[in-house]
Amino acid sequence: MASHYKRLGKIGLITLGLLLSIPGGIYLILLLSRPARIPQVQELFPGVIYTRLVLSNPRPLVIHQVKIDLNTASMQPLVTPGDPQPDGMEISARTTSEFVREFGVKLAINGSFFYPFEVKSPWQVYPEGGDRVGISGQAIANGIEYSPVNGGWPVLCFLSSPRAVIPGSDACPPDTQQGIAGGTILIWDGEAVPLSSGSFYDGAYPRTAIALDASGTQIFILVVDGRQRFYSEGMSLPELQALLVELGVDTALNLDGGGSSTLVVADPHLRVLNAPIHTRVPLRQRAVGNHLGFKD
Repeated sequence: MASHYKRLGKIGLITLGLLLSIPGGIYLILLLSRPARIPQVQELFPGVIYTRLVLSNPRPLVIHQVKIDLNTASMQPLVTPGDPQPDGMEISARTTSEFVREFGVKLAINGSFFYPFEVKSPWQVYPEGGDRVGISGQAIANGIEYSPVNGGWPVLCFLSSPRAVIPGSDACPPDTQQGIAGGTILIWDGEAVPLSSGSFYDGAYPRTAIALDASGTQIFILVVDGRQRFYSEGMSLPELQALLVELGVDTALNLDGGGSSTLVVADPHLRVLNAPIHTRVPLRQRAVGNHLGFKD
């Protein structure tokens, strides 16, 4: 009888060990599925060039850059259309991949800061897909404003002509077809803008930013992976500014970052070009308020 219970105990321990190893195995698979830390340059579409930068200093970094030439690219911008309801919220949250599938865009990033947002555990998160959220700052899709101007949230605006502007204010010009708000202007007239101090500015985090040349016809998208030790640990905003100055941009706007930072392409199959991390889970995408996409 004693040997029987001993044998059952061993079986139980083996079973428990196997069950405990499953999450670790899944996590390892996710880590190995991230884009390789290998530099890459690829033409995604005519006039759209993707570059993966891999750095080791000042810390491990993987940076994703997309340059879009509006003079030669046949793609048109699209901000996620809003759906204001009596609940006071302007839109239903979606992941960036869901936005790409639903609206048929070829390239997309996460967009504006939004609210509410809460993480109690990896299983208790708000918002999830379909949950209602509000947009921080002005948002315009297809010429229709669905989130009003809100002071302190500067905007990126795509005009009726094939040109974009970051006007330096929180309101887009009247002829704006697509408009999206960010959090901080990083570059103005080719120079880094003085920033406040604090963990949001000085900490190394995932980042998303968009920049323009002086003509407004060259679009630069930057997505920095972060919160992933030995792979890519993120950038501070001053470090992001320095990189943008090196690129020679004229103006640049910081968008929502952290677990929101996501870059997706459909060429034609959907691919996530970066390594998003939401609730500390690699490759897990966050449902966010709105997005900026480009479509045929």
